[in-house]
Amino acid sequence: MTTTPASPDSASTIIDRRDILRGMRGDTLNRIEKAVLELFSTRDFHEVSLQEVARSANVSLQTIYKYFGSKEVLVYAMLDVMLVRLADRMIDHLQGIDDSRERLRKTCWVFMDYMDKHPAVMMLLVTAIPASRHRNIRIYESPELMGAFLGVLKDGQVRGVLNNRVSSKVLLDVFMGILGRVGLMHIVRADKQPITDQFDELFHILWRAMSAD
Repeated sequence: MTTTPASPDSASTIIDRRDILRGMRGDTLNRIEKAVLELFSTRDFHEVSLQEVARSANVSLQTIYKYFGSKEVLVYAMLDVMLVRLADRMIDHLQGIDDSRERLRKTCWVFMDYMDKHPAVMMLLVTAIPASRHRNIRIYESPELMGAFLGVLKDGQVRGVLNNRVSSKVLLDVFMGILGRVGLMHIVRADKQPITDQFDELFHILWRAMSAD
């Protein structure tokens, strides 16, 4: 059972923390990110101490406190760093695609491929961060990532391709609900076959759930 973090940063503090982290050496940040993934994606939140993180990352405990201040902020900040990469990749892959169905298909592919390549990030998000705290991760309010997702959905609704009887945010919930559950259970079951091997069928399911037909 996962323990809910007691005192997370506010969203504005998470935003400011990106600027603070720019002052950290890149290799140090990479080691901390790796340690957070290894420790928090395999154990309950309350079982991991900052001292363990510091030891695993080969940094001083003082450094962890200087840049993060608490275990909750450390996890939120590292998830933010990781999910920014998904946002960047999503935006890059959507460049030059005009067809609404193909834009949704590409969005689906990038998301599934990310889950295949970064299962620990998925587990960290689900097990260490309760849903009520997701807004404390800045990327959930990022105009880049949310703009990429919602832009695809809104465009499809305007063109009459996607269901426009619900809001674009509800369509996003359907998208994340289906693929998020598939990705999580794929990891839990320790399936060896990549999720993307079933991409065509999964996209067909998603399309039927979200299309205007």
